[in-house]
Amino acid sequence: MTGAEGFVGRHLVAHLRAEGEQVVALDRETDVTDRDALGARLRDVAPDVVYHLAALSHVGESWRDPGAYARVNVTGTRHVLAAARESGGDPLVVVVSSADVYGVVDERDLPLDESYPPAPANPYAASKLEAERVAREAARQGQRIVIVRPFNHVGPGQAASFVVPALARRLLAARESGHDEVAVGDLSARRDFTDVRDVVRAYRLLARRAPSGETYHVASGRDVSIAEVAHELARRILPEARLVRDEALVRPVELPVLRGDATKIRDLTGWEPTISLSRSLDDVVASLVEGSS
Repeated sequence: MTGAEGFVGRHLVAHLRAEGEQVVALDRETDVTDRDALGARLRDVAPDVVYHLAALSHVGESWRDPGAYARVNVTGTRHVLAAARESGGDPLVVVVSSADVYGVVDERDLPLDESYPPAPANPYAASKLEAERVAREAARQGQRIVIVRPFNHVGPGQAASFVVPALARRLLAARESGHDEVAVGDLSARRDFTDVRDVVRAYRLLARRAPSGETYHVASGRDVSIAEVAHELARRILPEARLVRDEALVRPVELPVLRGDATKIRDLTGWEPTISLSRSLDDVVASLVEGSS
């Protein structure tokens, strides 16, 4: 597994091991942009499945250094696929992309299924779509590959640069300092959130059952406004909070709404989200409070 020390990677490692699977966890010590080092590592491991999670994933930061996103997300994927081919076996590679590849969509087309045409609206999304193209080309040449497009994740352990933990941290800091004013970005966007623990279950099920060359959504099928999430977090942390828009926190291009159709994975595997957004938010807040104590 690449990206094993990231937010999703840590949860996936824990889930796989809980299911009795042997896991070799690769992270920054094995750079996906270093083809030789990556190839040597996979030859040593000879994996049955490669979960490729390593990526630069923050949309806002992708505007500042799009070249780095292309290098890690596209070239890194190309190297992972080559290393898997040369590993001595025929491992399935689960390539994790993103629902951000769809860009700005017409709300009348929601929920989106896997046939909806992508139109990336930021450098991160463009890099993920190009990584998909690289993966599909390898699949056409006979490599065993499954592409996953998860919608937004939420859960304990997510980096503070993402919207839910960022809001929660600002609310906790305001409570600690005795202030009631909390800076926020654009709260109007609506997103389809799935708990990371449900997401990693989906990845394992797809690795076990999905035919090569296919693309699958992982989504709850319900979109929620960031405003609603912010108010739910405030209710838990600082009920008297005043949420004040800060233009510095607004992205250059914001996708108004995303909602996914997960019928394809449900029909194949029976997967359904089991963890409510309310529980996810409870667990995010609890993990941050515990981490600060």
